[in-house]
Amino acid sequence: MSTSPPVAIATPPRIAVGAARDALRMSESRYRRLFEAAQDGILLLNATTAQIEDVNPYLIGMLGYSHAEFLGRKIWEVGPFADIAQSKEMFSRLQSEGYVRYDDLPLRTKNGRSVAVEFVSNAYDCEGVRVIQCNIRDITGRKVAEDQLRKLSLAVEQSTESIVITDLDANIEYVNEACVRSTGYARDELIGRNPRILHSDHGVPGVHAALWSALARGETWKGEFCNRRKDGTEFTELAVITPIRQPDGRVTHYVAVKVDITARKQDAVELDRHRHHLEELVVTRTEELVRAKLAAEAANIAKGAFLANISHEIRTPLNGITGMAHLIARSGVTPRQADWLAKIDVACNHLLDIINAVLDLAKIDAGKLAVEEAEVSIGSIVANVASMLSDRARSRELRLVVETQPMPHRLLGDPTRLQQALLNFGSNAIKFTETGTVTFRASCVEDSADGVLVRFEVEDTGIGIGPDILPRLFTVFEQADNSTTRRYGGTGLGLAINRHLARLMGGDAGVVSAPGEGSTFWFTARLKRSEPVQVAPGTLPADSAEAMLTRDCAGRRVLLVEDEPFNREVTLELLKSVMLNVDVAVDGSEAVDLVRKHAFDVILMDVQMPKMDGLEATRLIRAVPGSRKTPIIALTANVFAEDKARALEAGMNDFIAKPVNPEALFTTVGKWLSR
Repeated sequence: MSTSPPVAIATPPRIAVGAARDALRMSESRYRRLFEAAQDGILLLNATTAQIEDVNPYLIGMLGYSHAEFLGRKIWEVGPFADIAQSKEMFSRLQSEGYVRYDDLPLRTKNGRSVAVEFVSNAYDCEGVRVIQCNIRDITGRKVAEDQLRKLSLAVEQSTESIVITDLDANIEYVNEACVRSTGYARDELIGRNPRILHSDHGVPGVHAALWSALARGETWKGEFCNRRKDGTEFTELAVITPIRQPDGRVTHYVAVKVDITARKQDAVELDRHRHHLEELVVTRTEELVRAKLAAEAANIAKGAFLANISHEIRTPLNGITGMAHLIARSGVTPRQADWLAKIDVACNHLLDIINAVLDLAKIDAGKLAVEEAEVSIGSIVANVASMLSDRARSRELRLVVETQPMPHRLLGDPTRLQQALLNFGSNAIKFTETGTVTFRASCVEDSADGVLVRFEVEDTGIGIGPDILPRLFTVFEQADNSTTRRYGGTGLGLAINRHLARLMGGDAGVVSAPGEGSTFWFTARLKRSEPVQVAPGTLPADSAEAMLTRDCAGRRVLLVEDEPFNREVTLELLKSVMLNVDVAVDGSEAVDLVRKHAFDVILMDVQMPKMDGLEATRLIRAVPGSRKTPIIALTANVFAEDKARALEAGMNDFIAKPVNPEALFTTVGKWLSR
C-alpha cells in the first residue's frame, strides 16, 4: 500500500491582508474628507429604520442643529423635516424608490429662518446595510435671483417702451411685446433679423453713422429714427442704445429702448404753427396798440391844446370884465353902482371857479395835475378859508367855528391845493346847511421825523346824505341830488377833485354822514418837514403890496406886452394906479424893439400873441445887452404846469395867470421890483 504525499494548504500572506486594510482606511479617510468638505448638505439615513446615520458640517451650518441633535433620530423627528407634513410619506418614497428629487423643498432652520432647498436622494448598500444618501442644496439665494429676474423680465415684457436686444453684429435676439405692437411685425419675424428692416427712406442722413461711432467707443447713443411699420406707415422713435457689459468688462450685446414720439412730433409742429400764428397776432395787436397809443397821445395833445386855447379864450374876456369892474369901482361910483359892480365881480369869480374846476378835472384826466412844495401854515389856511366864507355864512345866519390843534413848524406842501380842497368842502357845507353850525378842524394824525399826516375836517348840521348815495359821492359829476330840479346847484366836480388832490398829496378823502344828522367831510395830506427859510429882502405880504408899490416904486419903468386891447387897458390902469411908468407893446416884435432902445425894471409879457409870441420875444430880449437879468413875468390864460415850465425855460422869471387878480399883480410886480 502506497502512501500519498501530504497536501499543502495555501495561507494568504500577512502582507496582502495589511495592504487591503490600509487601502480601506485610505478610502474611508478620503470619503470622510469629501463628506466633510462638501459644499452641499449631506444626510445619511438607514433605509430600514429611517434613523440618521451621519450629517456633514455644511448641513449643520445650514440648518443650525448640532451633530448630536441629528444622529440616531428618525428623519421626521428632526426640526427642519418635522415641519414637513408629508415627511413620513417622503421617507417611504426614499425606501421604495431610492432616487427621489425635490426641486423646491421648504425647510426651517433652528432659529426659525425659512430656507428653500433642492433635495436629491440615492440609495446604496454599505457593508450589508441599505443606506440612503440625501444631498441638500440651499437655493434660497437662487430663488431670490430668479424672482428678481422674473420681475425684471415681466417689467421688460410689459413695458410700454419698445425694447430690443441685439448681438454685436446687430442681429436681433430679443424684442418685447411693445416692439411687436409698435412695428406690426410678429416676434419670430424680428428675431434674427437686422433692425434695418424698420428703416424708412426719409431718415435723417448720418444718424446711423453717429450711432455706430458712439457704440464703437463703448458709449451710449441717443437720437431719433424715422422708421416704417410692416404696413408701410412711417413713425418716429426716440431711441437710447447702450452697450451691455459682462462682469469682466466685455461688451456682448446692445440694448435699445425706444419710444414712439410721432404724436408728440406732430403736436410740436402744430404747437409751433400756433406759436407763429400767435406771434403774428401779437405783432399785429402791438402795432394796433402802438397806433392807438399814438392816436390817443395825439388826441391828448389836441385836448390839452384845446383846453389851453379855450382857457385863454374864456379867461381873456373874463379878465377884461373883472379888471374893468375894478377900475370903475376905483373911479368913484354911487352905492347902487358899487353894488352892481360887486355882483359882477361875484359872478365873474363864480365863473372862474367853474373854469378852474373843469381845467383841474382835465389835468387830472390827462395825468398832468401836479402839486408843489412850499412852506405851509395850517392855521393860516384854515383861518383864511373861514374868512373867505364868513360873508356867505353870515347871509345864511350860520355860525362858523374853527378848531385847530398845535402843528409842527416849517412844513412843506401845496398851500394853494390845500386851501382849494378845504374851500370846496366849506362851500358845500354852507350850501347844504339851512341852520346851525359849520366847523373847520385841522389835526395831526401822524408825526414822524420825515413829516406829518394832517387831517382836515368840515362838519355841518345840514341835511345829511343817505347810505345809498355815499359810495358814488366822490365820482365826477355826481351829487346827492342829480335831478333837473335840484335846489342847490353846482357842477358835481368839487368832491372828485378833492379826492384826487388828497391822493396826490399822499392822503385820501371821505365823508361820514346820515340823513338829517349832518355830514363830516374829511381829507388828509402828508406834509414834509423843512429847515427855516430866510425870507428874501423886499418880499412883502400881499395885503401891503399895493401900498409898497405906491410908496417905494413910484416912477419905476415897466414894459407891458399885451395884444388884447381890453386886457391891455385894464392892466395898464392897474399899473398906473400904483404910480408906475408903463410902456406898452402890442406884440413880441414891438417889445424887442423897445427893449433895444430903453432899459426896463420889469417886463410883463403876454404869452399868446400874433406875429411873435411871448416865448420867442423873451428869448430875443435875453440876447439884448443889459437885459439878461431883467425880470420878465408871464401873463397868460394857459395855466397848465407844462405852460409854466415852457415860460421858465424860455427865460421868464415868474408867472401870473389870467384873469389877473389885482393883488396878485401888485404882489408879483412888487416882489421883482424890490429885488
